Amino acid sequence: MDPNKNQIPPNVKTIHLIAVCGTGMGALAVMLKDLGYQVTGSDRNIYPPMSTFLIDHGIPIIEGFDSANLDKHPDLVIVGNAITRDNPEALRLAELGLYYCSMPQAVNYFLTHNKKTLVVTGTHGKTTTSSLLAWLLYAAGLDPSFMIGGILQNFNSNHRLGKGEFVVIEGDEYDTAFFDKGPKFLHYRPHSAIITGVEFDHADIFIDLDHVISAFRRFLERAPNHCQVFAFDGEKNSARLIETRPTIVKNYGLQPDSAWRLGSMAIENGWNDFEIFKGASLFGRFRSRMAGRHNLLNTLAAVAVADHLGITPTAIADALRTFTGIRRRQEVRGIKNNITVIDDFAHHPTAVAETIAAIRGHYPKGRLIAVFEPRTNTSMRNIFQIVYSKVFDSADIICIRTPSLLHKVPPNQQFSSQKLVDDLTRRKKDAHHFSTTEKIIDYIVNIAAWGDVVLVMSNGGFDNIHERLLKRL
Repeated sequence: MDPNKNQIPPNVKTIHLIAVCGTGMGALAVMLKDLGYQVTGSDRNIYPPMSTFLIDHGIPIIEGFDSANLDKHPDLVIVGNAITRDNPEALRLAELGLYYCSMPQAVNYFLTHNKKTLVVTGTHGKTTTSSLLAWLLYAAGLDPSFMIGGILQNFNSNHRLGKGEFVVIEGDEYDTAFFDKGPKFLHYRPHSAIITGVEFDHADIFIDLDHVISAFRRFLERAPNHCQVFAFDGEKNSARLIETRPTIVKNYGLQPDSAWRLGSMAIENGWNDFEIFKGASLFGRFRSRMAGRHNLLNTLAAVAVADHLGITPTAIADALRTFTGIRRRQEVRGIKNNITVIDDFAHHPTAVAETIAAIRGHYPKGRLIAVFEPRTNTSMRNIFQIVYSKVFDSADIICIRTPSLLHKVPPNQQFSSQKLVDDLTRRKKDAHHFSTTEKIIDYIVNIAAWGDVVLVMSNGGFDNIHERLLKRL
């Protein structure tokens, strides 16, 4: 790869994205098409909702990676971080000497220039928090742009090109590309930022927790002096970060001394009613359809930024009532025979525990059947083997699938679904292990009853389990 070609040339007309079905890459592809560029993309993991989203927006998706996909010599090739240097399209890219860049480079060039960038980072809740913030800005009439790793129901899109001065970006700590191993969020220069919390994740690129913390520390160190950062103070890792640059960081959470704090919380007829305090003063009382304490903390962070940008409590309250959520985040995929099937992206132990607890709180009467597919590079490893046995306590029935991509993990590091089920069973939980998705569907169809809720958790397509299950129920 010629480093001199790692740039965006003038007069670009045609753009090809390698690994176009990633959430960020898909958003970028549609945004570029909306800007008037001729866009194509290729990927080998093509499944809803991103595949249908791209097709609906007229983006041709080539299934599989092939050197021939670059035979038309596009003016620019954007390389997703899932691509390795031995990918046939990456090899062909170098052979042809085409111009190339990473996704964050493209976002900076095509979207964030001349705008004030609001960056949402953290191990959990990035998509929800950035989506809430984008909706708060839009509902307040600020006409924001955004690019987010999930499809907002209010817009039926994961991106927007607005005319206002603000752009909301979901800032990922994962590496940028095979030719740039630094975190994506280091490419962005934030006007304001959020850190939702820091835990160990992405075991394929981070050695340990200290390595993860060091990435976020670099983000804070590079933030401009005028940047206002709002950081969650409910765990010690974020507290360590706040000490890095205390002059630009305000904390939020549940602590008595939090600069922004959640007050009383109650669930009533499907609504979350809650209070927010700014310092010692009541900022306002709000309602939201978002379920779970973790989502109220995400809301708190977005509200703090909105207030910093001058949005009034009344406008914030109106916006929160009309926010309809994000696909694959506690998304109800359907109801058959009064059995509700819900899809969620949860995969890290903390996210799994919070999501199950949130759904349990909103559906207190029926049984909760939790279905989990360990699929990420971290969850397929035995790092959290013991921890996972303690995060399903709010579920009545637990179904664990054998990871379909387990062969990618060294044998001595592999997660064991059978061991997890054994550990859950010893804790008196009704847990079951399945080698295929079809067997999970068969089991649920046989045991599901009127009023049950099936919560499916995976960061992948899970063999379209949601639609297949709904057809069988």
